[in-house]
Amino acid sequence: MRKIAIIGGTGIDNPDTLKGFEKKIIETPFGKALCNIGTMSGNQMKSLGTEEIFATTAVGSLNPEMKAGHFVVCDNVLDFTKSRINTFYDSPERGVAHCDFTYPYCPTLREKVIKCLEKTDITFHKHGVYVCTEGPRFESAAEIKMFAMLGGDLVGMTNMPESILAREAEMCYTNCSIVTNMAAGISPTPLSHKEVCDAMALSIKNMEKLILSFIAYEEPTEAKCNCHHAMQEFGGFKL
Repeated sequence: MRKIAIIGGTGIDNPDTLKGFEKKIIETPFGKALCNIGTMSGNQMKSLGTEEIFATTAVGSLNPEMKAGHFVVCDNVLDFTKSRINTFYDSPERGVAHCDFTYPYCPTLREKVIKCLEKTDITFHKHGVYVCTEGPRFESAAEIKMFAMLGGDLVGMTNMPESILAREAEMCYTNCSIVTNMAAGISPTPLSHKEVCDAMALSIKNMEKLILSFIAYEEPTEAKCNCHHAMQEFGGFKL
């Protein structure tokens, strides 16, 4: 049985297809977390013991080929966050550990997501560079121009530090982003949170379809990652 966690972004925090799950507050060394826990297609979604994380995000596009409603299975990231705690290895007990982050998203899970999307009529892209900003404000036109010059395709406010923390915790992590709008300076109108939510409402059924397909995925997939042994050099990850 696969142990899967789904992280929903803006507009996907409570999809209808996931209703009926038990709400549970989980105690962690870092505080309390509210989770929906249950079983679908014989696979369990839970926060403790999670092995796979599938994160969804609503994003702005810097790439004219990635239009509103398109899905993007990201394969790299540019981190422009400033004040978020981004490592578990920052205490005298753990010491300092340098984790390989060449490819932020698990190639094994990325392949599963792509194969699920190939069975649908959803327009999607197999590659994309996600630019993560601090937020909560939207980006300036000058920032968007800079991100595009650096090779960014999409811009959002999640994925970091989740993806690096998942790597340090030796869990597989992947992302699928939904384009909701063109980014600041590219969009002909000022950006608004309502615009993002309205665009997500049009794509929510497609994302629910993808989430269910991912959870039910049973095809043999060759492991192409080292996620579960990422910290082996440092004795493995322990809470």
